[in-house]
Amino acid sequence: MGMIKEFKDFAMKGNLVDMAIAFVMGGAFGKVVTAFIDGLVMPFIGLIQGKDFTNFYIGLNEATQKASSDGLALDKAKELGPVFAYGAFISQLITFLVVAFVMFLVIKAINKMKKEEAAVPAPPPAQEVLLTEIRDLLKK
Repeated sequence: MGMIKEFKDFAMKGNLVDMAIAFVMGGAFGKVVTAFIDGLVMPFIGLIQGKDFTNFYIGLNEATQKASSDGLALDKAKELGPVFAYGAFISQLITFLVVAFVMFLVIKAINKMKKEEAAVPAPPPAQEVLLTEIRDLLKK
């Protein structure tokens, strides 16, 4: 019974609960960024290139090389053999960079708020205020 209580105390500590919430929110944020990149950014890049960017690949055998030159989609080319799918990698890299930049901005904002909180000095204890008043009265 003591171990269950100890585990409950551990699990309910503020930092662990905060970390769990942050983990869930981070996962959801990652999905939003992925949808943003895949649905809004990459189509414009693909428009410039003439096809969906995630379909850029290099065939690693004869059949996939021919598929690449014919403009076959990546999923169909994978059925023919091994491919070097650099378009999908670059898409994921862009997603990572966006997430990393946003996290940088969030951490920067949090650190700025912490500095502002630390800059405000705590008021002196009541005893010290009373002693200061007594000292000032005695000086008069």
